[in-house]
Amino acid sequence: MGLLNRFFGGGLPPGFPGKLAEGEDPVAAAAVEGGGHLVVTSLGLWIPSGDGTTRRVGWHLVGKATWGEGVFALTESEETGRAGAVAVLADREPVRFRLPQPGKVPQQVRLRVDGSVRGRHRHEFPEGGAWFVQRKVPGRDGVELQVRPDPGTDPALVEAVAAEVAEKLANRGE
Repeated sequence: MGLLNRFFGGGLPPGFPGKLAEGEDPVAAAAVEGGGHLVVTSLGLWIPSGDGTTRRVGWHLVGKATWGEGVFALTESEETGRAGAVAVLADREPVRFRLPQPGKVPQQVRLRVDGSVRGRHRHEFPEGGAWFVQRKVPGRDGVELQVRPDPGTDPALVEAVAAEVAEKLANRGE
């Protein structure tokens, strides 16, 4: 399979410092201007750090990814808490990578991020709003309900609604 992966654009770049999980297949890779690589796998997107290391961002934690004018921008989400079974997320500052030869990386990222979303709903609150998103978590069965409040939205109110939604979904599944 390694030869076919390389022929079709997959495979790991030489010297890739990450350690893939068992069954994690590389799909596409692109060199980043200034060093390192973006590597798309079945479980997430590997991104280089400034210290020569690399880390994987799971598809369920890619809040936003854009491609334009030779720059790939990634907004990663991080779990800041839980409201019952619901993961409460906040977006980190976007990071940008200049890709002189992007290959299939932008297309494969789009396919995998879109493929992780099973459903979404926008809920408005008095001081803002929040996105409720059901996402497939790579390597796990089922979906996870996530909520991403807008900046300035009352977190306690969002968490109360999120816990209520999780309870309703759990009761529906019984």
